[in-house]
Amino acid sequence: MITRRPSDQRGHADYGWLLARYSFSFADYFDPDEMGWGALRVINEDRIQAGAGFATHGHRDMEILTYPLAGQLAHRDSLGHAGVIRRGEIQRMSAGSGIRHSEHNPSETESTHLLQIWIEPSTRNLPPSYEQLAIDPDELGRRFCLLASPDGAEGSTLIGQDARVYARRLIAGESASLPLSPARLAYVHVVAGDLALNDIPFQTGDGARIKDESRLDFVAASDCECLIFDLPPHN
Repeated sequence: MITRRPSDQRGHADYGWLLARYSFSFADYFDPDEMGWGALRVINEDRIQAGAGFATHGHRDMEILTYPLAGQLAHRDSLGHAGVIRRGEIQRMSAGSGIRHSEHNPSETESTHLLQIWIEPSTRNLPPSYEQLAIDPDELGRRFCLLASPDGAEGSTLIGQDARVYARRLIAGESASLPLSPARLAYVHVVAGDLALNDIPFQTGDGARIKDESRLDFVAASDCECLIFDLPPHN
């Protein structure tokens, strides 16, 4: 079963320096029917104005992935990590027993566009950690690239949950299939473009709750990009 979550039904916020779209309940946006999907708790699409950002704040017991779409994001945390991530990279922060960090757009002229994803960990109160990896853009067009996994397979970032996060780009008219275990949950977020997912049309910003499916068939109606989450079943 695939249930479409249209982009225009997402929550939204305009803070002046930040424009945000929320796939699930977050901050001042609350919908009791949109509290996440299995272990997937947050998909926020953020646009951060030049020079703006999030002041130092704390997190606990959450696997946090940042997937830049355009521009830059500067990160600094209480573990001593500091750096800038850009399109073509992914950042993973396991908050564990507690971590504090700041994020801001270091550019004076360009906005930053990104997705931030939160996945609930299977074990709480673990030591916090941080990782940043480059993504081969050519590989995204050839196969489903594993971005995050519980075992670091294929050079992916390591997360503390039995979940796998993939990215894929397709050109118009191209198709691809990904097998799933029907005993597990899945979620697809369309980063950009138009596609059919198991014959259901999807557009930029749409999401798909998926269960009891053994395969996902993607057909690109235009050049497109999507993230796929292979998730453990509900407890």
